[in-house]
Amino acid sequence: MPGRRVVITGMEVLAPGGVGTKNFWSLLSEGRTATRGITFFDPAPFRSRVAAEIDFDPYAHGLSPHEVRRMDRAAQLAVVAARGALADSGLETAALEPHRTGVTVGSAVGATMGLDEEYRVVSDGGRLDLVDHAYAVPHLYNHLVPSSFAAEVAWAVGAEGPSTVVSTGCTSGIDALGYALELVREGSVDVMVAGASDAPISPITMACFDAIKATTPRHDDPEHASRPFDGTRNGFVLGEGSAFFVLEEWESARRRGAHVYAELAGYATRSNAYHMTGLRPDGAEMAEAIRLALDEARLAPEAIDYVNAHGSGTKQNDRHETAAFKKSLGAHAYATPVSSIKSMVGHSLGAIGSIEIAASALAMEHHTVPPTANLTTPDPECDLDYVPLHAREQRTDAVLSVGSGFGGFQSAMVLARPERSPA
Repeated sequence: MPGRRVVITGMEVLAPGGVGTKNFWSLLSEGRTATRGITFFDPAPFRSRVAAEIDFDPYAHGLSPHEVRRMDRAAQLAVVAARGALADSGLETAALEPHRTGVTVGSAVGATMGLDEEYRVVSDGGRLDLVDHAYAVPHLYNHLVPSSFAAEVAWAVGAEGPSTVVSTGCTSGIDALGYALELVREGSVDVMVAGASDAPISPITMACFDAIKATTPRHDDPEHASRPFDGTRNGFVLGEGSAFFVLEEWESARRRGAHVYAELAGYATRSNAYHMTGLRPDGAEMAEAIRLALDEARLAPEAIDYVNAHGSGTKQNDRHETAAFKKSLGAHAYATPVSSIKSMVGHSLGAIGSIEIAASALAMEHHTVPPTANLTTPDPECDLDYVPLHAREQRTDAVLSVGSGFGGFQSAMVLARPERSPA
């Protein structure tokens, strides 16, 4: 059944400062920030010492001791979020057709925290050149292979259909949903449990980003360290998190009386084939992804009520995005509110795309555009409406969410109200 319309009927978000979808939206709508000094390890040796950490207790969220022992933190977040999304959808695991239910998990760096910690243990804190594997956790192999994330989520929700991991850097969260969208749309499955998870706040990740000076050194003011589109920004704040969704066909959801957050109306991805970390200033590749996503959604640029930006807080990215919005939306770009929630929850790498899709759906649900926190000094080269400091009430029927990732990945997704989007 190609061409089926696909909607979100379940959602769960685990984000810094907002564990659970309700708490997450409260943080965004109030413009609060969850960035703070790193507590997971001693950050003193590092250039950047701030992060957006989650206060997450796996046992309090229903994970068993066996699951906690077996899974890396990112996998734990994924399983809890996936279970929450399924519960929110109103679908019972026992009522699902296992072979018609699939899973897609996005992750940029996989089990980084687990691997980092286990290397510290087997090398005796780095003292041993020849490590002793006998000291490793029994399930260390699961940390090594990101496919274990998809397996864990599939087991948790009883899915026996397509199960995969999408890893495209910082666009993984959007691309995982894009892949799931196509599977439901083409009729290969009836239900997809899809989302992303990353927990990268570890010494090795901080060292990598320190080396290229991508993260902010503003450790003396963690709360205001993430400053997308601000003239004083100097790098992003690393975060962690997970967001999962239940996707199903629109007519099926309507027949069972499901609550529908939004339709995934259009998706596209492109690569700039240009540089591992660099971006062309004209934003051509992101603009092309936006144009194709709008075409798939059959919406004109003027239909977009809000843009949820990648907005990482680096000068290169913010200017690249601004150019892309102007190129793809034309004059309407100047009339469209744009904001970055990374100002509040940091940049959780592969997970952030799904977290931002959740923010976009909730913006539609509440007719409220979340703000760009900490935006006090406008950059003259970023001259759009970035909704500084405070949320804005506004009817929001169609939202564009975009992502940009190292390696040149550029992705865009359009969310719309099902009754507004054309059949």
